[in-house]
Amino acid sequence: MAFLPLLLMFILFAINVPVAFSLAISGMVYFIFLSNDLPMDLLIQAIMSSTTSYPMLAIPFFITAGVVMSYAGISKKLMDMAEVLTGHMQGGLGQVNILLSVFMGGISGSPIADCAFEAKVLVPEMEKKGYSKAFSSALTAASSVITPIIPPGICLILYATVTNQSIGDMFMAGYIPGILMGAALMITVWRISKKRGYLPSRKTKASWKEVGKQARSSVWALIMPFGIIMGLRLGWFTPTECGAICVIYSVFLGIFIYKELKIKHIPRILIESVLSTASVMFIMCCAGLFSKYLNWEQIPSTVSNFLLGLTDNKYVFLLIVNALLLFMGMFFDANAALVIFPPLLAPVAQKLGIDLVQFGIIMCMNITIGGVTPPFGILMFTAANITKVKVGEFIREALPLLGALIAVLLLVTYIPGISLFLIRLFG
Repeated sequence: MAFLPLLLMFILFAINVPVAFSLAISGMVYFIFLSNDLPMDLLIQAIMSSTTSYPMLAIPFFITAGVVMSYAGISKKLMDMAEVLTGHMQGGLGQVNILLSVFMGGISGSPIADCAFEAKVLVPEMEKKGYSKAFSSALTAASSVITPIIPPGICLILYATVTNQSIGDMFMAGYIPGILMGAALMITVWRISKKRGYLPSRKTKASWKEVGKQARSSVWALIMPFGIIMGLRLGWFTPTECGAICVIYSVFLGIFIYKELKIKHIPRILIESVLSTASVMFIMCCAGLFSKYLNWEQIPSTVSNFLLGLTDNKYVFLLIVNALLLFMGMFFDANAALVIFPPLLAPVAQKLGIDLVQFGIIMCMNITIGGVTPPFGILMFTAANITKVKVGEFIREALPLLGALIAVLLLVTYIPGISLFLIRLFG
């Protein structure tokens, strides 16, 4: 009976009940019908307690900052900078697509937002230059996996909050893995482009003068990721205060520097920010109720003992976790997955001596890569629906890109120094 709500949750999700409602219904079934000795007001407390965490305030701030930036012209400046730096390479617009996602990681923090933006803006341009629509769509979805790994990714904040880790450490740990994912995709695109004859978008490499000119125009947007991490490490502000500063900074850039943010944009910005924040927080509330059930029935401890019974080798355990989370990433929204699975898996990782910050990066990478993986990846459907490409064609083009991402995932999994290097460097 203890596992009935857990089983019910997966059944509800399998029949396309939204994740938040699946969590809420399963948790309520437990509190109402299966737990005789628990007071009913605990149900309400479990739902509301998820919203009272001070670090969680960082989520609406960073979401709002990302929305403001899309209206403030910052995304366009980043795309122009990416084109100057990589447009001369084989498969020029494909390289721009990847580098833009690296830049967008410090801006939007959302893979779906990045995927939707690039699918609308870059895929049509890539088609005009001779790239196939399926390849352009697959690359857009694959490169969007980078976005939540580079700060201020929302998934990093969620994992840190759920497992009581430092948000600053999670931010610091995300940079090198995110950059490696970008490099792996760029090498893959270079090989594919050379084979198919996808040409550079620029005839010649940009001169230092051109790079400098574009850098001066884009520098205000580019300094934000570095400002975030340095401010956190030097103790100038907390992650929540950092989110608020990013909103103010974005508004300042949009009004006074790039002059593209208008009064008429404010209602749309507020609506988009509220809707995006509400979806994340609703999942968190329902997950809070479900986690109370898990803790009350000691499900994490049971799962921990089961996994430790399978193996006490941390490398084998990490391989099992990678396979499990890549599979789950096909079905679960990343935000939902990162409030469900860390309480189950992090205790085992800790017992095996795995650093929980490194484990968090592994989990975030797995879940987001799963979003591109057929047959149900959410990033796959986001890109395919926007560009109107057939899923079968998308899958064929996505396979080598997924191979590159999984290769980086394995490196991060088995070489802890990749994700922990900057934390150790800055102490």
